[in-house]
Amino acid sequence: MKAIVLEKFGGVENLVFKNLDKPEIADHEVLIRVKAISINPVDIKVRNGHAPLAQQLAKEQPLILGWDISGEIVAAGSEVTSFKTGDAVFGMINFVGHGKAYAEYVAADAAHLALKPENITHEEAAASSLAALTAWQAFDRYGKLRPHDTVLIHAASGGVGHFAVQMAKHIGASVIGVSSAANRDFVLQTGADQHIDYKSVRFEKFLKDIDFVLESVGGSNFQKSVQVLKPFGTIVTLPSGHTQEDEIKAREKQLHACYFMSVYSDGNDMRYIASLLEAGIVKPQVSHTFGFDEMAKAHLQLETGRTVGKVVVTL
Repeated sequence: MKAIVLEKFGGVENLVFKNLDKPEIADHEVLIRVKAISINPVDIKVRNGHAPLAQQLAKEQPLILGWDISGEIVAAGSEVTSFKTGDAVFGMINFVGHGKAYAEYVAADAAHLALKPENITHEEAAASSLAALTAWQAFDRYGKLRPHDTVLIHAASGGVGHFAVQMAKHIGASVIGVSSAANRDFVLQTGADQHIDYKSVRFEKFLKDIDFVLESVGGSNFQKSVQVLKPFGTIVTLPSGHTQEDEIKAREKQLHACYFMSVYSDGNDMRYIASLLEAGIVKPQVSHTFGFDEMAKAHLQLETGRTVGKVVVTL
């Protein structure tokens, strides 16, 4: 099979095509013929060697990046009862670990998958894995977003952000989405009640009594977000770095604070996301699609930091 191997940490030139044997599957795994792969910021950080996960994977040979896939099951282990050969499935595979998604065939734990809804494409399904799981787990596991809460979502036009806006509205929250002015219409179309242009508006100067903040920018944005939260509010931070001073500020307000949220593979959560997709409650935005031989271009697009929604690679 064709696979893309990371020969060493660094630039996109280190993503190299190799012919490898198809992976063997364990009793609890399925073998998937991959149709689409979603690219995430963690892919870039691991490729560059800048993520803690990079050190965990450094000894893997061959090292194959990627975690988000959608495809068709071609073989199932003896212990697998929830899926069968021919099923279309999607999910985030073995995160945090070695997902090996940049390949024509992937061995996946059946417990990490869900059936792909018939009303979405493989490209949309792949896009609705890590990013959608992150948004859902932020609201349901790391924090608890409730109906009638007011939630502030930073980077609301991005991969995680555009799912978070839609999920928050489904929960019944009032949503304030932050992005550039260029993406205002998109953020409002996904369901946000209010938009803030981070380039021209200092949100911390006029917002107050916010119940929940999903923070993904890092730097001073954490403390600014703390300022607008009500006492005992919630802030969930995606991996973007924080300081001891940040923690002190959060404790002073007696906030429920998650300083470093780490999404994890979970088939139950994937099935819930599948139900939202099937009902049309959540709709992924795939803004850029590349062929498998254009993986380097897909990485470079995501590195611009200006991608609306998701970047997907098709096979």
